[in-house]
Amino acid sequence: MKSSKNLIIVESPTKAKTLANFLDKNFIIESSYGHVRDLPKSDMGVDTEHNFEPRYVIPTKNRKRVTQLKNLVKKAKEVYFATDEDREGEAISWHLQEIFGLPKDKVKRIAFHEITKEAVLEALENPRDIDLNLVDAQQARRILDRLVGYELSPFLWRKVAKGLSAGRVQSVAVRLIVEREREIQNFQTQEFWSIEGDFEAQNKNFTAKLNKVNGKSTDKFYLKNKEAADKILKELDGTKYSVNKIESKDYKKYPLPPFTTSSLQQEANRRFGYSARQTMTLAQRLYEGVAVNNGQAIGLITYMRTDSLNLADKFIKAAENLINKNFGVNYAVPTGRRFKTKSKVAQEAHEAIRPTEVERTPESLAGSLEPSLQKLYTLIWQRAVASQMTEAKIKSTVIDLKTDKNKYNFQANGNIMVFDGYLKVYPTAVQENELPDVKKDEAIDLLKLNPLQHFTQPPARYSEAGLVKALEEKGIGRPSTYAPTIATIIERKYVDREEKRLKPTEIGILVNDILVEHFPKVVDYQFTAKMEDDLDEIAIGQKKWQPMIKEFYLPFKENLTEKEQTLSKKEITEEKTDEVCEKCGSPMIIKLGRYGKFLACSNFPTCRNTKKLNGSGEKEEPEPTDQVCEKCGKPMVIKNGRYGKFMACSGYPECKTIKNIEQSTGIKCPSCQEGEIVVKRGRRGKNFYACNKYPDCKFSLWSKPTGGKCSACGSLMVYGKNKTLVCSNKKCPSNKKE
Repeated sequence: MKSSKNLIIVESPTKAKTLANFLDKNFIIESSYGHVRDLPKSDMGVDTEHNFEPRYVIPTKNRKRVTQLKNLVKKAKEVYFATDEDREGEAISWHLQEIFGLPKDKVKRIAFHEITKEAVLEALENPRDIDLNLVDAQQARRILDRLVGYELSPFLWRKVAKGLSAGRVQSVAVRLIVEREREIQNFQTQEFWSIEGDFEAQNKNFTAKLNKVNGKSTDKFYLKNKEAADKILKELDGTKYSVNKIESKDYKKYPLPPFTTSSLQQEANRRFGYSARQTMTLAQRLYEGVAVNNGQAIGLITYMRTDSLNLADKFIKAAENLINKNFGVNYAVPTGRRFKTKSKVAQEAHEAIRPTEVERTPESLAGSLEPSLQKLYTLIWQRAVASQMTEAKIKSTVIDLKTDKNKYNFQANGNIMVFDGYLKVYPTAVQENELPDVKKDEAIDLLKLNPLQHFTQPPARYSEAGLVKALEEKGIGRPSTYAPTIATIIERKYVDREEKRLKPTEIGILVNDILVEHFPKVVDYQFTAKMEDDLDEIAIGQKKWQPMIKEFYLPFKENLTEKEQTLSKKEITEEKTDEVCEKCGSPMIIKLGRYGKFLACSNFPTCRNTKKLNGSGEKEEPEPTDQVCEKCGKPMVIKNGRYGKFMACSGYPECKTIKNIEQSTGIKCPSCQEGEIVVKRGRRGKNFYACNKYPDCKFSLWSKPTGGKCSACGSLMVYGKNKTLVCSNKKCPSNKKE
């Protein structure tokens, strides 16, 4: 029997809860909990012999939910699919339609870019069909990734080590990181010098730098060493200085456009140290709905997976009104400011990321949001509002100083903020430096000359922000792929985070080198970017997906078959050495395993002697300590194992005593107020955090503490799932789900 109620299916329970706040009782809102069908995990699931037909299955964990939804669909008056309006969301709706067996005319697809009552009601009045072009683009990406992963990963298992895997976009990201690491390793440092002078005029001190000799500009390497600098200092001894010329000009500093997915990830990483995944998790919560001011959950920002710079006219007008009211008419752009998207095909959402209501200022939400959400919302609000404000005006002044013999010139640069404009809301670094008000030919007093030694610096390792920017510039990946790509290469241990920078691991470098040498197209920047362009063309109906897959797969498969036959595991993973096994006298060889290179006896499996190698490929000797073994009295040494460094008895294997090495967190124990929280390792290899005064103090946590305290109960804040911040006190009200 049909119900009198309409059924709306979204992908997230949080989104369903937010929608329920402003839709009447004629609607039942349910969640699919993400994708309901996928390619099987047990096999390829793609018929390469018959036009790459995918075989979808409903995973066991989803079957109960699918049955529940089927029963609701049978009873519903109308069925609306309200998943996100991007390729993933469109594919979820299509899979639901296929599972339910609904004909095209029985499906009402609605989409909105912000979860507000106005936007949702407008979408309900204007339903559309499922966009099969978007579905095809998502299927093509999924099938491409499956073909690469399920064909190339087993090759790596057989030829390198078990447990390795290869991904289409992930492998290109690793290549970028490896190539940057090699740039750093091959960098040749160069010395150079500069000369700066401290001067005084009009009772004001300022600094000027030597920039010309005999009328010619000096480049960075003009002074190659101390001797060259000392020679000029000697010539300048006793020299008088005067103003040669003064140049002043006004310039404008324009606001940046509102955030796209990529720029939000980059800025959140630079400002707050958030990972791309953490940023997207927080943004998802702001989009789907957060309870504010003890009220119902509301969507605070527009859809966060977008490469568009467009802003809705209603927002531009509302922003103008707010700017006029809060800052004055001089700060608003009367006609609004619009930005052009650089992307050739700006798919996904049709707007940049912005607050759903510009009047909902960050200050009005203070106390309603947890700190991480408040920070991200503030950043998004400021950037969107600032994009509609007038430009900043800065007066730039250059003073050129000459010597009495007119051989050497020094230059001083100054900046003064004339009008702050958009910087009032979105401050960025503008270094003000006011120079004295001097006139041409005016004598200037020298206080001191300073010779300064410099060295060229190698390029820095990629931060997550830098990697996202590099991927975007090369056209690799799209808004929805950056965060999972970075997370995957870290989880696979191809890349480590070191001081907030991405460093390739030994195994990551080896896998990259194998792919670059033997499967160059898989990791080719231009080829990968072209595939992204092809997916974009599929999404707008200008290309069919099967021919695109075929064009890639046939030569890829042919090359893979050839490499299977011609490459041996020993050729890739073993290297001869002059080392001799002290246990059996056989030669030792360098082998490569899942966790990197190690020294092993060539008489394996008869002799299983192995030794650790350090990052330089040399035999790693245990590091001595001043501690002795409590069991046998022999010195304790520091060794490096699968889970990092640990302390072991030097009498091994006769004595097998081992101890964890405490890693300090710098956080005082909240229980005893004397000890410090340190990192410890449990019996099963999992880290936990405990007071170093144990057993006198038994305070411990499974989650990493942040150092901050909960505003609600005063307990330590810890990192939760996906790097979210939660209270360590499970009974704290702040931990209740919205």
